[in-house]
Amino acid sequence: MAKKRPQTKATKPQRKDGARAAGANGSVPVVGGREPCPCGSGRRYKACHGRAAAHAVTELVQRPFEGLPGECDWVAMRELVPAATAELTLKDGLPEGVPSVTLATVLPMAWPALRRDDGSVLLGLQNDTSSGDLSRDLADTLQRALTAEPGSPVAAQRASAEGPRLQDLLDTSAAFQPTVHSGFEFWIPDSAENASPEVAASLERANAAAIPTVKLSGVDAAYWCQTPEKNHLRWVMTHPEEKLLDALARLHAAGTSSLGEGTRLVGSFRAHGLVVPVWDLPSGMGADECEKPAAELAERLATALASDAPLTAEERRARGGLTNRQVTLS
Repeated sequence: MAKKRPQTKATKPQRKDGARAAGANGSVPVVGGREPCPCGSGRRYKACHGRAAAHAVTELVQRPFEGLPGECDWVAMRELVPAATAELTLKDGLPEGVPSVTLATVLPMAWPALRRDDGSVLLGLQNDTSSGDLSRDLADTLQRALTAEPGSPVAAQRASAEGPRLQDLLDTSAAFQPTVHSGFEFWIPDSAENASPEVAASLERANAAAIPTVKLSGVDAAYWCQTPEKNHLRWVMTHPEEKLLDALARLHAAGTSSLGEGTRLVGSFRAHGLVVPVWDLPSGMGADECEKPAAELAERLATALASDAPLTAEERRARGGLTNRQVTLS
């Protein structure tokens, strides 16, 4: 049910000088984990300040995009949509020499970010991150991209545990409007003929792996996609998980959870703290044909969410089936 991410070439950052732990501020200390802590406590680094650093790096933020406008679409762009962009508005305005900042699902060569020749910034969303807080990692990459030399990519590095998050840098009153693309030509502003051989090869691989995807216009954060066997609708929702599963179970038991003939609710993903119900669709059912059924389902779901009645035996069985078919992406 999940999309395959473009197989772009990426090089993971390698640690140097043996097994050195990250410092409390995200930097690499000058001592190893078994050496005395630089603070002078007399204890080993891993038992002193290294303990807090390790906790800061590994602690998982369940909903990294919570508080940002379009949280559901952030999750979709991170996990479900192959090629999409969205303009970002900075809280303090654009720095001099930076005409725009654009979020992109993925960038050539799997770069974390790119400062184009004209000074504009592209921030990649589908990259491995060094800590459990995706928002903080992306904010660090964004800050470095804003000051990078024009025409250069931004490399991955460990973010400071005390650094800002996206919620600190972005204007949360600005709308978030993703644009879904059929391919990755947005990487190259002028023409693919001007791309370097490496970027051209990365573009070819990414386009070959991309699953056709369309964002529905009538409901929020619902994405139609086409696969060789069948089509799917994947709908990111912010409702509390237990409440949403109860509501979907009520609809499923009543025979009203589908999007029409030949469609069925098959399960859900759990991604970045949100639930993403998934429907199988006939191969002939396109995105336009999903619009009306999806809007009607949204109304039925709202009614089911408002119910506080205990689940019936049939509804509990339906809920169990949905829970058994739930997959955690992140």
